[in-house]
This record gives sequence, C-alpha cells and structure tokens, in this order.
Amino acid sequence: MIDRKDFVERFGGVFEHSPWIAERAFDRGRISDPLQADDVHQALCNEFRAATQDERLGVLRAHPDLAGKLAISGNLTRESKSEQAGAGLDRLSESEHARFTELNERYMSDFGFPFIIAVKGLNKDDILKAFETRVANDPTTEFETAFTQVEKIAGLRIADLLPGDDT
Repeated sequence: MIDRKDFVERFGGVFEHSPWIAERAFDRGRISDPLQADDVHQALCNEFRAATQDERLGVLRAHPDLAGKLAISGNLTRESKSEQAGAGLDRLSESEHARFTELNERYMSDFGFPFIIAVKGLNKDDILKAFETRVANDPTTEFETAFTQVEKIAGLRIADLLPGDDT
C-alpha cells in the first residue's frame, strides 16, 4: 500500500496547489491498491466536491491566467506550462495576447477567479472561443463549469501519472 507521504507527493498537485485534497482522500480511506486512475480521480473529485465553497474557490484561484503574467514570467507549475504550451498559448501574436489579457481581466473581475479550461486537445482558437462564450455566463453556471474543468484537468494529470489506465 502506498503511504500517505508518497501519495500526497505524487498526487497532491493534480488540483493546482491544493495538496489538501489528496491528504483528505488518503486520510478518509478513499485510496486503495492497486492505484487505478479512475479510482484515484473519483476519490480526489469527491474530496473537492465535499469541500466548502471557500475551499473550492481557493482551488479555482490557485490556477494561473491563460497566457497571463505567470506564463510570461515563466512561473507556471510544470504541468500548467506544458498544458498551455501544448495548446499554443506560449506562441500568441501580440493581438491574440492582448485579447486574452482583456478577457482574463474581465473574467477575473466578473467571477473572482481565473478562466479555467482543460486545454489538452484544444488549440488557441478553441480556447478563445470558449473564453468568449463563458465570460457571458452567470456566476452560478460559471462556478459549476469551472469546477468541472478543474476536475477534468485533474483527471488528465492523474492519467499522466498512472499510465496504461483509462481516465
């Protein structure tokens, strides 16, 4: 059986800067051997959904802006940097970057957390289209959409950590 320290070390970052989710899942006995991506993902999502609204908002706020200041300064987590680069967000034109910046500012002002989308399999145009659509959502809809996207990102990250399993 994987011990708590190793589990948290391995899976504590799948929800951006929120190792408490992995800690709680382990402490509540939701983790068992053999580790399967679907099972680990479900256990972590259960903890995320069981958290308080403030805790879940903290997870949303831990995510970086897409193509934002952290990306420009090189201070993204390894996972976020790879995910954004894979979608071409590290190669935006000046006008594209200006549009992302404008949308990031509007979205953050309207919702209080950065725009979050699982970028794997998407390109910058797909992301921009989703951004422009979702910025018009009401807060309740957008909270739920962001929660779902965070869980999808976690699932993709877990699948990378447990190769050969389908998530």
